[in-house]
Amino acid sequence: MSAESSNTPPATDAAARTPMNPGDQAAPGTPGTGEDVCPKCGGSGQLGASACPDCGGTGKVNVGIGGA
Repeated sequence: MSAESSNTPPATDAAARTPMNPGDQAAPGTPGTGEDVCPKCGGSGQLGASACPDCGGTGKVNVGIGGA
């Protein structure tokens, strides 16, 4: 093996390992999904003095787009 090779997984694997928040409908990077403003906190990431439980404090959730 060369010194330049590594065991770093492809980016798609990293997205698959990203933990989902309770408000997510699918894992980040899932085809047919996208980020949206968290409906529970309105995108602030906060509910009172605490982080929003639905988005984990990010203010964003991953939801399905389009539809059939």
